Amino acid sequence: MGTYAQSFTAAAIVCHLVGDYVIQSDKMATAKTSQSLWAALHALSYAIPFLLVTQNPMAFMFIIGTHFVIDRWRLARFVCWGKNAIGGSYAPWSECSATGYHKDRPPWLAVWLLIIADNTMHLCCNAFAMWRWP
Repeated sequence: MGTYAQSFTAAAIVCHLVGDYVIQSDKMATAKTSQSLWAALHALSYAIPFLLVTQNPMAFMFIIGTHFVIDRWRLARFVCWGKNAIGGSYAPWSECSATGYHKDRPPWLAVWLLIIADNTMHLCCNAFAMWRWP
């Protein structure tokens, strides 16, 4: 297994940013949470920059697979809702399902907090992949 320094590099962060923000089309961004084909196309295109930092097929497939699952079902909203519930801000899922935050939260703030949680989840998965399969 590789070292932490090998798994979490500036290059890996740049790969994430390029894959998630530069390569991703508007259609991918809007359809990936409702259509598996668009989620798969996004996950595949997202992973292309990672070919520069890892040639390990297992790491590459893990990055694609976790990105697909996280984005297709917008898992970050469950993380946001769960951490709020544990932290004492419980609200029924029916009032939080869009972003994981209560519908009374300003929409701009709820969306940005969701995006930050989503990015953090991707970065953690990518770092694990590059640590586990250097």
